[in-house]
Amino acid sequence: MSDTADVPSHMAAYEQDGKVKKTTYTFFRGTNSNFHPTDESLGTDTFVSTYLTKGWMPDAPFVDKSTPIVAFGSCFAANISNYLHRRGYNILTKKDDTAYVSSMGDGIVNTFAIRQQFEWAWENVKPDVELWHGYKAETFGYRDVVRLRTKDLFDQTELFIITMGLSEVWYDKPTGAVFWRAIPKQNYDPKRHDFRVTTVSENLENIRAIRSLIHRHKPDARVIFTLSPVPLTATFRPVSCVSANSVSKAILRAAIDEFMQTLPPDLAGTNYFPSYEMVLNGFDHPMMEDRKHPHQHVLTFNMKAFERYYCDVGMSDADLEAAYQEARAMDLKVATQGHFAVPRTMTPAAGGAQAPKA
Repeated sequence: MSDTADVPSHMAAYEQDGKVKKTTYTFFRGTNSNFHPTDESLGTDTFVSTYLTKGWMPDAPFVDKSTPIVAFGSCFAANISNYLHRRGYNILTKKDDTAYVSSMGDGIVNTFAIRQQFEWAWENVKPDVELWHGYKAETFGYRDVVRLRTKDLFDQTELFIITMGLSEVWYDKPTGAVFWRAIPKQNYDPKRHDFRVTTVSENLENIRAIRSLIHRHKPDARVIFTLSPVPLTATFRPVSCVSANSVSKAILRAAIDEFMQTLPPDLAGTNYFPSYEMVLNGFDHPMMEDRKHPHQHVLTFNMKAFERYYCDVGMSDADLEAAYQEARAMDLKVATQGHFAVPRTMTPAAGGAQAPKA
């Protein structure tokens, strides 16, 4: 630590990134002060553990290649399941095309819809109206063969990775039931269907219900909640999409945080993985040119962080910090040479596009 002799008597000194900094001594800052990173922090060899993952990771890894995993929720869930599947992990939703959590696993984007899947599969609770539709507005009904297949997947699962995406929903006014997605144009009835922004308390209630359902039916299963960094493509609110997205994510993040702060002892096998913060706060240019989907190096670092803390792969903190610096170098390359200077996923769903011709 640097010498503090030159700190004036009316100032207080604190250390950040190995350097002494000055501040007023007026206010008590507690015994657990964790500071926001600076640009200088990004180059330190403890950036990830100090500024991104601190306080959220399990005491020891508990996932191996045989652990049965179900990962679904918002579109970011596909990045998690695809990466782990490529690495040889036992992703049950990659071995099934019947259950909706497999075929539409990255399209069940709000906490109401996620909760519906658990209540339907395990307790045969069916919505009173038609709520579930696919990407092409096709109807996804409540067939028992699909329910039983979903139940079978859930019954096998030892780790659920649940990714939340948005808190804006369309709903059925007479019943209050929430749709998976927007309502197909041919089905829309202005007297019956409406749009709203859900509250922190509603989403907190859903998260608690989801976790309780898992505990009731699979008491030894572990759960990891994540929040997708992918923003809204559009909002149905009469405000800018950028500001609506800030609210949508804040509602979910606040609900997750309150859930984690009030977690009862019998649900100790629950974690929050800060993918949202790692993507948006670990990089200056995390998104591709569509400003919605993360660059491949950002996703790869994110999942290496997951492996370091959750998977029994022998990765060290130093290995992860090195992986971050590698990804950060790519981030700087985007800043100086543009989006097409780094490797990318060339699929419309992932946001990638072909480089423009010279």
